[in-house]
Amino acid sequence: MQNLLIILLLIICLSSCVSPSNKTPKKYPLQTLTLEQANRLSQLPLNCVETQYPYKLGQTIGSADDLKTPKELHPAFYGCFDWHSAVHGHWSMVSLVKNFPQLKNAKQLRKILKQHITKDNIIKEVEYFHGKHNKSWERTYGWAWLLKLAEELHTWDDPLARELEINLQPLADLLANRFVEFLPKLYYNIRVGEHPNTAFGMAFAYDYALAVGNSSLQETINTRARHFYIADNNCPLSWEPGGFDFLSPCFEEIDIMRRVLTANEFHIWLKHFLPQLIKPNFNITVGVVTDRSDGKLVHLDGLNFTRAWVLYGLAKQYPRYKHLINIANKHMQYSLPNLVNDSYEGGHWLGSFAIYALNQSNGK
Repeated sequence: MQNLLIILLLIICLSSCVSPSNKTPKKYPLQTLTLEQANRLSQLPLNCVETQYPYKLGQTIGSADDLKTPKELHPAFYGCFDWHSAVHGHWSMVSLVKNFPQLKNAKQLRKILKQHITKDNIIKEVEYFHGKHNKSWERTYGWAWLLKLAEELHTWDDPLARELEINLQPLADLLANRFVEFLPKLYYNIRVGEHPNTAFGMAFAYDYALAVGNSSLQETINTRARHFYIADNNCPLSWEPGGFDFLSPCFEEIDIMRRVLTANEFHIWLKHFLPQLIKPNFNITVGVVTDRSDGKLVHLDGLNFTRAWVLYGLAKQYPRYKHLINIANKHMQYSLPNLVNDSYEGGHWLGSFAIYALNQSNGK
């Protein structure tokens, strides 16, 4: 009887205890941004950039003078529920028109961009950041998306882009300088899976610095990224995701370090930081969303998009990690079909994340 029990246990283990890493992983198709898809996704920023309410101001009230409507406070970026979502909603419009001039609603998108990103509107946005209680406002997530918008305009060869870039420049300069002032004071980086994540903010700001030749910002980020992350090892990827995450603390760290380290430095660093990522059979499950009408739970769709764009970017820069593209595809396939016609809780911001991830998959 004892021998029979041992045999049964062995059979059960052989059928259920085989490591998933030994199985041939399912292949997921590469998700690319087509004209048809771009037309669909363009509806998301159109549905929110001029929608003033609901809106989360996120401000500190210094006096009754601060009690104004979103459009009065933020004449350029008053829609999409909050300031940073409005900013990357405008980035979405620029990116789509830039890459798909034949877009069905290109004329409408261009008109809105021209009406919102005016010289006078941006002066008022700058004035808000100079308010007594606003020095740390939107730090560093909103700052990063504003610089990403500025970068997208800078790299768009179009007369409208030159006009908008000039109009936006005072705000871009202000927030670039705020990065340079703030990062050296930040002794410990912020590793959360939401807005304040330091690695995310630095990655976008670094791209802007390279695009426009801002050596001060580039050098500051290079120095601080090394200070924050160079000694990190064995990132606890199994602890992720948190219930409200739209960023992966481990992956975001990879995203900034692949930018600032030399190739040799990066490959050595990654072996210590996340050694399992290098293996061809590496796998990770997608972030599961149980209720897309819940503004926090739908963050996990955002996580799937940000994980995907980190992996696409890594594989593009270093082809030895091309096995990670399939995992990125899996994350995209889970969240992308649910995007259009989703509730406002996700629609006001997730479109930008999807477009950025699809741009990365297209190699843009």
